[in-house]
Amino acid sequence: MEMASNPRTVEEIFKDYSARRAGVVRALTYDVDEFYGLCDPEKDNLCLYGHPNESWEVTLPAEEVPPELPEPALGINFARDGMNRKDWLSLVAVHSDSWLLSVAFYFGARLNRNERKRLFSLINDLPTVFEVVTERKPVKDRPSVDSGSKSRGSTKRSSDGQVKSNPKLADESYEDEEDEHSETLCGSCGGNYNADEFWIGCDICERWFHGKCVKITPAKAENIKQYKCPSCSMKRGRQ
Repeated sequence: MEMASNPRTVEEIFKDYSARRAGVVRALTYDVDEFYGLCDPEKDNLCLYGHPNESWEVTLPAEEVPPELPEPALGINFARDGMNRKDWLSLVAVHSDSWLLSVAFYFGARLNRNERKRLFSLINDLPTVFEVVTERKPVKDRPSVDSGSKSRGSTKRSSDGQVKSNPKLADESYEDEEDEHSETLCGSCGGNYNADEFWIGCDICERWFHGKCVKITPAKAENIKQYKCPSCSMKRGRQ
């Protein structure tokens, strides 16, 4: 990657951070079994990379010295079998948070003081990978139909299986509800609730998801009587 192609503005750097973070979160949550299997302690030093296209990869570190970008924690696979699985994943999550921040501020080296502050503010609005993996954020807190939350794009099913849109109330109510639902996170990527995006709630585990993360469009949602997220669908399939 040439320096000219690197993200330069606050918005570009945050977009890169968000995409890399989404890949890492997916590796440590929805793809966790695959990730766990790839981190074989018998292999050489391995790193977990999140890429700008929201994918993830477990591979050897870069051979260049010094590397083109800051590198993730080296040798995450060595501790896998010597720790409780949950504790090991939490450790990888902490190191991943550190790596994501280092990459963002590497790209932001030429930002001024106010721009760096704005970049960190954007990053800080998202839960850390550690918080998502350890469920330290109330993932199950979600917008409700009756609360009139800030959800032009989210949906909730009534008892008869019909999809209902959450109405948006007057500006003062909108501001009150913004704080109430600011902690609602996507069960897939861990991103915060956003009124401008379509969301869908799982009727089994009651977690909420970006439609794009679970590949459900508003049109598809209209024809689904009971939505089951990928995780619940897999659990039901194993039974």
